[in-house]
Amino acid sequence: MELVSLSDAQRKSRRGRNIALGVVLFGLVAVFYVVTLIKFSSGMMQ
Repeated sequence: MELVSLSDAQRKSRRGRNIALGVVLFGLVAVFYVVTLIKFSSGMMQ
């Protein structure tokens, strides 16, 4: 099995994409959490 060695620029680019993906996923989780809280709280008031 051959391993590919990445250059410094490729490592930096991959790290940037991974961080961006993590931020997007965290944002989606936060949005779903807030929407769920709003739905539950509005359901309890009725």
